[in-house]
Amino acid sequence: MEYNVHTLKNGIRILHVPTASAISHACILVNAGSRDEEDAQMGLAHFIEHLIFKRTEKRNTTQILNRLESVGADLNAYTTKEYTCIHASFLRPYLDRTLELFNDIVFHSTFPVDEIEKEKGVVLDEIASYLDQPEEAINDDFEDILFRGHQFGRNILGTPETVSRLSKKDIQSFIKSKYRTDQMVIAVLGNYSLNKLVKIGEKYFAEVPGNTNASPRIVPPINSSSHQIVDKQIAQSHCMMGTQTYSLHHPYKTGLLLLNNLFGGNGMSSVLNLQLREKYGIAYTIESAYSPLSDTGIFAIYFGTDKEKAEKAMQLIRKEMNKLKQKPLTEIQLHKAQNKFIGQIALGEENRIGLIIAMAKSLLDYNQIDSLEAVFQKIRQVSVLDMNNIIHDVFDESKWTSLLFNPTEG
Repeated sequence: MEYNVHTLKNGIRILHVPTASAISHACILVNAGSRDEEDAQMGLAHFIEHLIFKRTEKRNTTQILNRLESVGADLNAYTTKEYTCIHASFLRPYLDRTLELFNDIVFHSTFPVDEIEKEKGVVLDEIASYLDQPEEAINDDFEDILFRGHQFGRNILGTPETVSRLSKKDIQSFIKSKYRTDQMVIAVLGNYSLNKLVKIGEKYFAEVPGNTNASPRIVPPINSSSHQIVDKQIAQSHCMMGTQTYSLHHPYKTGLLLLNNLFGGNGMSSVLNLQLREKYGIAYTIESAYSPLSDTGIFAIYFGTDKEKAEKAMQLIRKEMNKLKQKPLTEIQLHKAQNKFIGQIALGEENRIGLIIAMAKSLLDYNQIDSLEAVFQKIRQVSVLDMNNIIHDVFDESKWTSLLFNPTEG
């Protein structure tokens, strides 16, 4: 897909992706997330994402929310371990309105104390709701074990204790030190000329004070494997098992994305789904996921099943891993896996808000954006030898960590 990048003097990049659609999508992506918090500030990045919708120098909460919703647009945001993203989908005439609002909430929020205290209650409810969902809570607990002692192990929402202590000073200090202008991308996919987008982008963002002071991140150590069982008053067993693995910049990243898709990724034809769900009827949900990060990665498998079937499920997963280690993929199997993955990526391009956010993230991560054909070429270049090396490395159980939520009677 055609794109252009214009860099403002303060370092903010404007990404322009032209399309003929009447619907536009935009985001502002900031390279700051939960891994950038101090130990006592767990949940701060996510808390800020909430608070920027509360009050600015010229708008109250209702005015912020109605600014786009009143014209039928959608405004939302999310926080990850490494990024904060505000995004919107809107009709073509409302580009100016959208970018002006982005500027207002990101750079002119006032964080009044009464709103801070009120929003703490909202986040505390969110944390409680999350903990009531074992299939969600186990992911955070697993990563806490996998990255013990490092920021990656923290719950993005924080804890009731840390959220309750967050202050206006914490918020302002985090934004000042972590919201670097050279680590921000404003991306727009829509039916606009580059000249028009740059003109509006400069109108709202050129005067933002530059902040390019580097804030080094701590690379996570490789921890020894750990296997834990936690008794919980829940109906089903929930399990996660996995390991630290390749970062965004590792040459095997594409190969592991391909392996993940084959083994337990999207679709009903994955190895794990066919074996555990279709053949044995053991688990309704069985999936694997690979999350490459800037300086590490996570490969993990999750399943939920009845208590008496949990051990059998783990045995079957290990059996399928060992099959791939003992009998390498053939060229035909690899070619089929590549075609499947390429087709899924192509269909995913239809999700235009996801596409523009992914392109903005690529610009931050790699300082470039690969064309769809370049992505496909990387997938086609993965060899049987590459896959075999990845399988033996990632499926080395001596490196694996596991966490099992074991149901107990209340």
